[in-house]
Amino acid sequence: MKSKLHCFSAIFLLFHPLFAQYRAAAPGYRYEFPRDHFNHPEFQSEWWYYTGNIKSHDGHRFGFELTFFRQAVRQRDSQEKYSASKSIWTAQDVYLAHLALSDLDGGAYLHTERMNRAGPGLAGVSESDQHIWNGNWQIRWTAETQELEAIDPRFELHLKLRPLKPPAIHGENGVSQKSAGPGHASHYISLTRLETRGILNRNGTSTEVTGLSWMDHEFFTQQMAADQVGWDWLSLQLDNNTELMLYRFRRKDGSVDPYSSGTYIDPSGKSFHLLADDFSLQPHGETWTSPDTRATYPVHWKISIPKLEMNLDVTTPLRSQEFAAESSLIPNYWEGAISFSGQRAGQPVTGAGYLEMTGYDRPVNLSR
Repeated sequence: MKSKLHCFSAIFLLFHPLFAQYRAAAPGYRYEFPRDHFNHPEFQSEWWYYTGNIKSHDGHRFGFELTFFRQAVRQRDSQEKYSASKSIWTAQDVYLAHLALSDLDGGAYLHTERMNRAGPGLAGVSESDQHIWNGNWQIRWTAETQELEAIDPRFELHLKLRPLKPPAIHGENGVSQKSAGPGHASHYISLTRLETRGILNRNGTSTEVTGLSWMDHEFFTQQMAADQVGWDWLSLQLDNNTELMLYRFRRKDGSVDPYSSGTYIDPSGKSFHLLADDFSLQPHGETWTSPDTRATYPVHWKISIPKLEMNLDVTTPLRSQEFAAESSLIPNYWEGAISFSGQRAGQPVTGAGYLEMTGYDRPVNLSR
């Protein structure tokens, strides 16, 4: 939901929201592609969230995260848009991006972040050019693939992602409801099975990698309720050509919010909505405490979905995958590669995915 949610929207905390001036996510939204893969400036917040599990030819495993955020900080003025005196440095939106590499077999986690205004092409989203970028981190869409490029002094990713299924639309009637009340929702799209091939450069060595990736795209103006303090979100790619997204909101009193939900995608690409009562997503004892933030994260989970006859045991090959943000205004979060095994309708299943956990060092409140 990444909000992942696949999903993380800490940029809400950077600026006072302008809820009343932007469109709210509402039932009945009619999705159109490729239009809805790109920018929605009538909504205050938006993100494009890429995660993936890849490996080299010798089996060495890696995970990656590349996320683009757009946060409106100033209401657009249709007259100003055409003013010759308008400066290219006028900030209508702030663009943030997060990049991380998990060396799962080497036991290393590298992450970095950046923030830009659009300016003279520093960052942005272009439907006409089919381009999403923040500096030299970018996604370029072609007729058949998405080309991902992210360059950091410590590593580089140059990947081609090919969708193997149509977009999955989460929620009901066009919205993914996150809490009670009109507009406390998002429009939420995922590409759940992206065949991934390309090059990882690290320490002066180029390595060919292959694997599977997942992309979440959400746009909204308001989501969380005041009593929600954080969420746990998973994307799972099963070896039987199905996928699963689950998230649960945690409330101040320790209970799970009834607006938690999920989606199951069958082999043909058809999506099935899961209500909070349809599944159990529970920590199973094992934890990891961050030496940087002192947050303690559960890193072993149990999933049960009776209506799908599914039971899964979820673990991670690398506990230390916390994205500790440089700015104290941005909440820290754990975002990492996971693996799992279990049963689906009496048959054994395995697979890999990504887990996101927020609000373990301090509450995340996106309702302000």
